Amino acid sequence: MSDINRDGVDDGRVVERTTVINTDSGGGSGAIVAIVLIIALLVLAYLFRDQLGFGGGASVPEQIEVKVDND
Repeated sequence: MSDINRDGVDDGRVVERTTVINTDSGGGSGAIVAIVLIIALLVLAYLFRDQLGFGGGASVPEQIEVKVDND
């Protein structure tokens, strides 16, 4: 006897059921947004590289004088 809700009535065979809900939310869109954001940040870093201190500021002299002392 299988009285599930304890009301004195045989409820019969117990069957467990599982419902699977498949929600297709377009899983690849987050990766595309991340790639576009990274590319935009790289472009902005390139455009503002002087203000950020990333390049172009070093000056190299055309000529270097070297004095050798011959004693």
